[in-house]
Amino acid sequence: MANKHEIVEKNIGWLAILSIIAISFGTLVEITPLMFMKDTTEPVDGLKPYTALEMEGRDVYIKEGCVGCHSQMIRPFRSETERYGHYSVAGESVWEHPFLWGSKRTGPDLARVGGRYSDDWHRVHLIDPRAVVPESIMPAYPWLEENVLDGKLTEKKIRVFKEQFGVPYTDEDVATASASVKGKTEMDALIAYLQTLGTAFK
Repeated sequence: MANKHEIVEKNIGWLAILSIIAISFGTLVEITPLMFMKDTTEPVDGLKPYTALEMEGRDVYIKEGCVGCHSQMIRPFRSETERYGHYSVAGESVWEHPFLWGSKRTGPDLARVGGRYSDDWHRVHLIDPRAVVPESIMPAYPWLEENVLDGKLTEKKIRVFKEQFGVPYTDEDVATASASVKGKTEMDALIAYLQTLGTAFK
């Protein structure tokens, strides 16, 4: 007598349908509880919204493709935590849109780089990486020192993060956003952003 499961295994339509149902059920079981856990939906103590300059720096980071070579997520393995610090937790990224975790590490992980080096070190490193890290293969970004921010879209960015994503900006933060970045360079903004990474998590 043929096994009952052969009916499904020999019928590609039923096999596909039941496989999708099984995968969907497993996904719901794994993901749904995370949506209701405080550890994954609430910010860690000390997490502050990006200032207008830091927000502009984040956009420079995205524009220049930094996420293509640097991750911002430390995995919970000894080899990672010994080099980079405490592993990343979900509460550090609740206000990130989009997430910049990345997956490729041509360069080191930047999740805990904030405060590790001075602003001057970052400036020299971005203008000529090999001046401070001789073995670096990172390209230079000297034009960031020349590109001046006009702040035309800064207020809109802050407003979108406040109204659409629930980031706790005040009305004053929105109103003063554009004026606070005018005259600053993309280099200033990127350094301000880098100096915030990982500083909220103690």
